[in-house]
Amino acid sequence: MIVLALSCLIFFVSGLIQGLTGFGGGLVAIPLLCLIMDAKLAVPLAILNGTIIATSMTIGLRRTMERRKILPMLIGSLPGVLAGTFLLKVADPVGINRAMGIMLIAISAINLTFKPRPLNPHVFWGYTAGFFSGAISASVGAGGPPVILYATSTDWKKNEIKATLTGFFMLNSYITVAVHAFSGVITRDILISFALTLGFVLLGTQAGSALSGRINRQGYLQIIYLLLIVLGAVMLIR
Repeated sequence: MIVLALSCLIFFVSGLIQGLTGFGGGLVAIPLLCLIMDAKLAVPLAILNGTIIATSMTIGLRRTMERRKILPMLIGSLPGVLAGTFLLKVADPVGINRAMGIMLIAISAINLTFKPRPLNPHVFWGYTAGFFSGAISASVGAGGPPVILYATSTDWKKNEIKATLTGFFMLNSYITVAVHAFSGVITRDILISFALTLGFVLLGTQAGSALSGRINRQGYLQIIYLLLIVLGAVMLIR
């Protein structure tokens, strides 16, 4: 019962953060869940709940979503996954983690210190961000930062950034869940835990989305960069 109660609390906070920013739910959920359960249970459970979070947010943000913004990243991520799988076999995941962590902290610190103008990168960089996101996801399991940095470097409005990231992460989550289900990673115990925590995930997501509406674009970006610094620090010590 204690594990279940803690899991519900963790997923409420996870939904709150992702509802607020459009990402970061897994960053919160997986490390905390691993403190109270085996990682083989924590990871697929977090991904299942993350899929629900992204789907719930997609419904609310569907009018802001644009295929032309999501598709380049999604298309780029497909060969990235293949490259990341190969990289996992030949490269040192710890080294990749640390290099990515340093980059995230540096870029986020610069953006928090200064106020650079939006770069409005060419769509080519959307494909590139998607590729690296897929590669990093497949090799070290933390592929969000490339597409986050790409989206926040544009002049898109707050809800456009959030909707684009949400749509991208939702589609990737469904692919991951399908692979997990096909390979037998998702067990009966995981499905039971998922059913018991689902309500808290949805409640947290709704609360985060409500809070997001009260934050302007600059405050929203500051929250994202602070979370990226936390993610960078986590990657350095993993």
